[in-house]
This record gives sequence, structure tokens and C-alpha cells, in this order.
Amino acid sequence: MTRDITLLIVDDHPVVRDGLRGMFASAPGFTVLGEASDGVEAVERAAALDPDVILMDLRMPGGGGVDAIRELTRRAARAKVLVLTTYDTDSDTLPAIEAGATGYLLKDAPRDELFTAVRAAAEGRTVLSPAVASRLVSAVRSPRAPANEPLSAREREVLTLVARGTSNREIARELFISEATVKTHLTHLYAKLGVNDRAAAVATAYQRGILG
Repeated sequence: MTRDITLLIVDDHPVVRDGLRGMFASAPGFTVLGEASDGVEAVERAAALDPDVILMDLRMPGGGGVDAIRELTRRAARAKVLVLTTYDTDSDTLPAIEAGATGYLLKDAPRDELFTAVRAAAEGRTVLSPAVASRLVSAVRSPRAPANEPLSAREREVLTLVARGTSNREIARELFISEATVKTHLTHLYAKLGVNDRAAAVATAYQRGILG
């Protein structure tokens, strides 16, 4: 029997935390271990509870989500961070990518989309909804100058699967190639897009019309 995915809910609004707790309590396969009202408390609670996934708001008095994500990354925390934000500005969400968040959704996402995103995040898969991607793309940049070299057909296939939250192992199985080959394709398409990770690759691909 598969064990439940454990969650820590981080939001400065008690009503939001209660709503999320109730939503996950009513769905099979999830257990909410605890809550936090700001980023500082989130880091402390994450260390104590060791959840699989942290649902992280971004703007919170007393300690924002990005600083918390950065600290969790620094501590090499096991938990995957899924940003759940109401804000639609690049300046709010892009730093979360750079800090190490695994996924990015808006709070108006449908229940099923949220559940799917949490499951994907728990497996370490990138979750980037088109709604969030459209707000990120204009700000996605890399220290390297993005190349203009087009993606190969295979690289486009890999990127499309990445955008769906597919793991390297699943991509390898679907395309009948090895995981090592998948990683090679990812390395090449990162270089071509001028990005450093899966989330930024998906965001940039939406910007350039490669996806969507």
C-alpha cells in the first residue's frame, strides 16, 4: 500500500491554511503534518516534521517564501517546495525558481490540478502551470547569453514531456531511450535556451512559442 504524501502548509492567512488543510484532508493519499504562518516558521517546521511537500506562499509578514526556499535549499532539505501564490508578477515568482522551488501554481488552480501538482512535486518533477509560466517568461534570464540554435525534434519531444511534469525515467521509457540520453538532451536544450533548470526551460519555451 502506497503511503500518503505528507504536507506542510505555509501561508499567513489562517483561512487559506484551513481551506487547504480541509481540501487535502478530504482527498485520499495526503496527510497534512502541520502549518506555518511565515517563512521563518516554515523552515523550523520543515526541520521538525520532514514533510514530502511544502505548499509555500510567497509574500508573508515576518519572513517571505523565497527566503524560506533559499534556506531550505541551503540546508538540503528533503521536502519539495510547491509555490502557491496569488501574485501575477514576475518579480514574485521568478526568485522562487532561482531559490530552488520545484513547482509554481496560482491559488485559483482547480483542486485536481493542485492534487496532481503535489503528487508530481513529491516525485521531484517540475510543475509549472501555463498561467504561472506566462507571468514568468519575460523575466527568465540566464548568466549565459541565450543561443539562437533551434531545438532538435527529439529535444522538443523531451521538453514537451518535461512541461507535463514527466520524470527522466518516464521520458526514457516513453521515448525508448536511456535515462543518460534524456539527461544529455536536457543539457543540450538548456544550453540552447540559455537556462539552467527544468522550470526555466519550460518558462522560456512558452515565451518563445516552442510550447503552448
